[in-house]
Amino acid sequence: MNLWRAALARTRELVERALGRRVAGGARLSDWEEALILADVAPALAGEICARLPPQTGVGEVAAVLESLLAPPPVRPQAGQPRVVMLVGANGSGKTTSCAKLARRSAAEGRRPLLCAADTFRAAGSEQLRLWAERLGCEVVAGAPGADPAAVAFDALEAAIRRGADDLFIDTAGRMHTREPLMRELDKIRRALAKRRESAPDEVWVVLDAALGRNAVAQARSFGAVVPLTGAIVTKLDGSARGGFVFSLARDLRLPVVYAGLGEGPDDLVPFDPRRFVDGLLAPEDSDAQSRG
Repeated sequence: MNLWRAALARTRELVERALGRRVAGGARLSDWEEALILADVAPALAGEICARLPPQTGVGEVAAVLESLLAPPPVRPQAGQPRVVMLVGANGSGKTTSCAKLARRSAAEGRRPLLCAADTFRAAGSEQLRLWAERLGCEVVAGAPGADPAAVAFDALEAAIRRGADDLFIDTAGRMHTREPLMRELDKIRRALAKRRESAPDEVWVVLDAALGRNAVAQARSFGAVVPLTGAIVTKLDGSARGGFVFSLARDLRLPVVYAGLGEGPDDLVPFDPRRFVDGLLAPEDSDAQSRG
């Protein structure tokens, strides 16, 4: 079983339960609508999806419509070296681990990553990133507890430019999207980076815990109101039965998913693949989705 199918098993079980059987030949639209809602596709969106389908619909037809909603992340021009990626999100979403796994991917591609521990509120946050950096053989810039996160990020970009790093991954402190002062601090970090290099940050990715389902969409909307988001990382898909919320990110927020966490391993943060996601969400082993290429 591939990683995508394994990670989405719990969500797929809900879909299959609603349909009552594994259908290659077809099921009623009302059954499909119920199945999509159980997978945490927003009810209004589930209705819109079903309105695009014939009355008796098979897995492959539904999969094709769902995949059409999930455009791959756009290729964004990089304005200068290093590429600066700022990670934001709520407490416990998996930002620090994602930051480290991104650095691991960067190094595996022959690039030189630098990590920035801009979470100066939790000593454990900086320490966790330091431990990851030691395992990866990667350098890290960290501030003292209580230091200004914006100043730490500025210094990290300065260091990345000076040391010839290819990628700078900035781990910010987790914060609830309802805490306005802490949310405003993210914009301060962004503006500090732009002072050192006008185009920085190149990417701002919100890290979302898949277990939150549609609540993660509200989180992303709140973070996007403070800092311009360019993508989302969805973590812990393997532990969630609510993977359908990803379609609302694309449809309601026009926010592409750039990476997905499919497990606990160091290499289980993978580039998001719309087709593999949809097939893992819907397709039984013997479904006609296998013929989609």
